[in-house]
Amino acid sequence: MSDTPPAIAIRNLQKRYAPAGEGEGTLALRGVTFDVPEGGIFGLLGPNGAGKSTLINILAGLVTKTGGEAEIWGFDIDRNPRNAKRAIGIVPQEIVFDPFFTPFEVLENQAGFYGIAKELRKSQELLEAVRLADKRDAYARTLSGGMKRRLLVAKAMVHSPPILVLDEPTAGVDVELRRQLWELVMRLHDEGVTVVLTTHYLEEAEQLCDRIAIIDKGQLIANKPTRELVEMAREKIVRVTLDRDVVAAPANDAFAKSEKLDERTIEITYDKDRMSAGQVLSVIQEQGFTIEDVTTREADLEDVFVQLTGAA
Repeated sequence: MSDTPPAIAIRNLQKRYAPAGEGEGTLALRGVTFDVPEGGIFGLLGPNGAGKSTLINILAGLVTKTGGEAEIWGFDIDRNPRNAKRAIGIVPQEIVFDPFFTPFEVLENQAGFYGIAKELRKSQELLEAVRLADKRDAYARTLSGGMKRRLLVAKAMVHSPPILVLDEPTAGVDVELRRQLWELVMRLHDEGVTVVLTTHYLEEAEQLCDRIAIIDKGQLIANKPTRELVEMAREKIVRVTLDRDVVAAPANDAFAKSEKLDERTIEITYDKDRMSAGQVLSVIQEQGFTIEDVTTREADLEDVFVQLTGAA
């Protein structure tokens, strides 16, 4: 284990929202505990309603926790709220700007909220970093959706926080914008910023994150290095095209799932600890089929995610 203190430490974090009428209310977080290591890219995943946004809003100071503790860069969010807030920058899901401010003014105003002296502000430098220097004096309402997303990242970094949290930053954006955003985030990470990411794009998390925690129904159900998490999936998938129409997909005790995709294509999911792809094909041939084409796929983070959240 590293001796370096974590960037974020969360202990038994709980949040219960007050009931609308009779009853106990909604328990959004049920004693969540984990650390975000310093200097990495940490993925926080979970289905809709799992509690991810509640957790981030607690760290941001927007939601008051019901129980437990949270520290940001060594500062307790209750005992040292000002220092805790200065150590973190949050890029929210929603794009919210005053439409009558320019990007430069948006960053200057945000720096003012943090009490940063004019001569120490880095508004122009940040606009250049997010490739918006040429839009410095345009009204924010005239920016494209992609430009507004990049401006949100710059806004979160005005006070040079060591931790950047991105809450679903690429939801609803096109492939090119997603690539630009990740280039920007990787540059910040290379400069030493610890990044926390929530995303519904599991392929994205698998490629970017060093470590991933999964929350479901307010509980932590996994927290492992990404590679270890992916290796939890013992299943492998074989898709086979046969020489004739199939009435029913071949069955075998060692198959986790066998289904017909169309008249001549079947897909078999099997435990790679119990049998090999060659043995799967042998079973199909023994049942009288001739194989015309085969593709295989290793399980990925999406398979693990479905497996874990389904079990939870």
